[in-house]
Amino acid sequence: MFVQIRTDNQIVSDAESNERLEQRVREKLGRFEKRLTHVELHIEDVNGAKGGAADKRVSLEARPSGHQPVAVHAEAARVDAAVTAAADKATRALDNLFGKLAARH
Repeated sequence: MFVQIRTDNQIVSDAESNERLEQRVREKLGRFEKRLTHVELHIEDVNGAKGGAADKRVSLEARPSGHQPVAVHAEAARVDAAVTAAADKATRALDNLFGKLAARH
């Protein structure tokens, strides 16, 4: 599973923070690792310099082999919290997708 992290120009992005975020995504989606080809994180600061309560938005797109991508979004005050929330939502969505596929067979 390839994990790609993209940020807007308002988010400070360095190798250490990207590694930490990638590790968090791998922990949450690890049980799907063999079934996913690619996971993309798009991180943006919605309010920019103005700040705000939940101004970090994460869009997570997981691409299962042979199926349509699963996309989820989450917002939080901190990037780490938004990534965790998006990964949790993606886990539920993938459980739903693979559960339906298993029920068919």
